[in-house]
Amino acid sequence: MNSAATDVLIMGGGLAGLSLAIQLKQRDPSLAVTVIERRAHPVREAAFKVGESTVEIGAHYFANVLGFKDHLENRHIRKFGFRFFFSEGQHDMAACTELGVSRLLPTPSWQLDRGRFENFLGEQAVALGVRFLDEAVVRGIELGEGADSHQVRYERQQQTTTLHARWLVDASGRAGLLKRKLDLAQANAHEANAVWWRVDGHIDPNQWSDDPQWQQRCTPPDRWRSTNHLCGPGYWFWLIPLSSGAHSLGIVCDAAMHPLERMNTHEKAMAWLQQHQPQMAATLQQPQHTLQDFLFLRKFSYGCKQVFSADRWALTGEAGLFLDPFYSPGSDFIAISNGYICDLIERDRKQQTWAPYAEIYQQVYFSFYENTLTLYQDQYPLFGDAQVMPVKVIWDYTYYWALLAPLYFADKLTDIGLLGRIRDLFQQARALNLGMQALLRDWGARNQGPLRPDGRLLDQHGIDWFYAMNRALHEQTPVADEVLVQQLHGNVQRMRQLAGEVLEQARLRHPQIDSHGLETLVAATPATAPSLAPHWYG
Repeated sequence: MNSAATDVLIMGGGLAGLSLAIQLKQRDPSLAVTVIERRAHPVREAAFKVGESTVEIGAHYFANVLGFKDHLENRHIRKFGFRFFFSEGQHDMAACTELGVSRLLPTPSWQLDRGRFENFLGEQAVALGVRFLDEAVVRGIELGEGADSHQVRYERQQQTTTLHARWLVDASGRAGLLKRKLDLAQANAHEANAVWWRVDGHIDPNQWSDDPQWQQRCTPPDRWRSTNHLCGPGYWFWLIPLSSGAHSLGIVCDAAMHPLERMNTHEKAMAWLQQHQPQMAATLQQPQHTLQDFLFLRKFSYGCKQVFSADRWALTGEAGLFLDPFYSPGSDFIAISNGYICDLIERDRKQQTWAPYAEIYQQVYFSFYENTLTLYQDQYPLFGDAQVMPVKVIWDYTYYWALLAPLYFADKLTDIGLLGRIRDLFQQARALNLGMQALLRDWGARNQGPLRPDGRLLDQHGIDWFYAMNRALHEQTPVADEVLVQQLHGNVQRMRQLAGEVLEQARLRHPQIDSHGLETLVAATPATAPSLAPHWYG
């Protein structure tokens, strides 16, 4: 049996593992980093992996932290924001309520062809000196005690090798190599399933109507570049374009409202679409959209008991936890966990005290996970409500841009002193969000029957303060802590103002609705101009 040594061994050469390897080498070129990947490289483009849509934190990580903006601009698709059509059972998409941007917001994000991007990351890792072993299968893991190295036995090219590593990182995705060994799996109460497939050719929503005014109300008229969501009660359907010329499609649904057994083959999924999204079904029946693959996943959301250890191991990406694809947070959590892992390894290399930080970072990381989970949990019945759901989307994004995103863009997530100073702000925002999610859920339950389609565009670009919050991320430069804290205070105050207004609007329609604690939380909020125009409330 062969034997070798490395400073950091990463099990898994996908998005999380390769980006971590690159980040580690960029920060410390002398670090010996080895990646073990089961698949052969280069991998297939298009029909490779889902998780193609990025949002602000993940996009910033790939473009600016890792420095791959040129590749994203030239080899992938600049995303035209999220777009939602409340189109349950509708043939005429132009008659449906549409939520999205009429123009690009300032802070960029991209649609990733995962195969193309992971091939690129593999090349970049090797160029930086990462030892990238593809077609390598892990056969055994032994964790070292104390200062002893970890040992991973793997098989490659009919040879078995034991690799000794000071740090061991599990980035093996849902295989969860270390998670299974240490019994770290943890269920959560988010019961949702998904099916997905890829087809040849791009699908252009502008072809769903010959109304020139409807086609041109986005500038440029490129709805196809959005992460498009077709929404109905208990589900949403995604459309994500890929730069290799394919389109990614998927149904994500509440397990109780739409059982997986009704859509777990392509034939069943198409029959389901004909019932719930007939325009989409008709589009996919066109001969140019040849099927490339079809997969499904039951109960895709889960947590984890531990992700960072003082014993020099860590989990990142889907090897740790996974939320829900609705707001595309997967690459965000890769960015955050990889940043924490890099910091821990760097402190260890510098012989600084680092072990206590593993517990602190884990607490912070889990708080991000738990707070983000509230955006999805028990909320799927709302997804077809064209009155409540647009308000929810604005709220959820305001919460995301208020604290977590600006802290990440300012590179402050490892600044324990600053995080301690703003702990009360996080608690205020959390309380506001918990009350708002309960209010929205209650409001939707009180609405009787589906709202009639009205053909309006709810334009996020036209909300001045919403646009300004997005622009503030794009313009984020190193600033004094006092300036950043003042910005965060202003953002939480914006959340409070919006919460008060939404509560008022809910009570106008349902006078007996419970405030779910919001009345007290917003009681001292100064009167301001409306956050949203009246037409946002249906």
